[in-house]
Amino acid sequence: MAKFKHHIFICTNERDESASRPSCGNEGSKKLKGEFKDAIKEAGLKGQIRANELGCLDQCEHGPVVVVYPDAVWYGFVHAKDVGEIVTEHLLHGRPVERLRLADSCLNTESCPHKPRAKGK
Repeated sequence: MAKFKHHIFICTNERDESASRPSCGNEGSKKLKGEFKDAIKEAGLKGQIRANELGCLDQCEHGPVVVVYPDAVWYGFVHAKDVGEIVTEHLLHGRPVERLRLADSCLNTESCPHKPRAKGK
C-alpha cells in the first residue's frame, strides 16, 4: 500500500466536566472521525488520506481540534458542518480553510484570546 498523502488527527480527549480545562470529546469531537471518513470517501480520496482519532493535542481551549499533516495545519472549533469544507478545500484543492485555522500565536502558548487569564495577571 502506498503511503498516505495526508493524515488528519482528531482530538477526542475527554475530561471530567469539573476539570480546569475543557476537552474536545466533551465538545462533540467523537463524531468527527466518521464524518471525515465519509467525506474522504465521497471526495474519492480513500486510501490517500487517513483520519485518526487520538488523545489530547493540548489545544483544549480551541476544541474540537483537528490537525492535518504533513501540512501542520491546525484547525480549531471544528464541527460536523465544517468537515466537508476541510476535505474539499484543503485536502482536495490544497487551500487550508482560513476561518477555522488556529493562529500560530495560539499554538503551544501560555496565553491567547481563547485561554482564560491566570489569576493575578
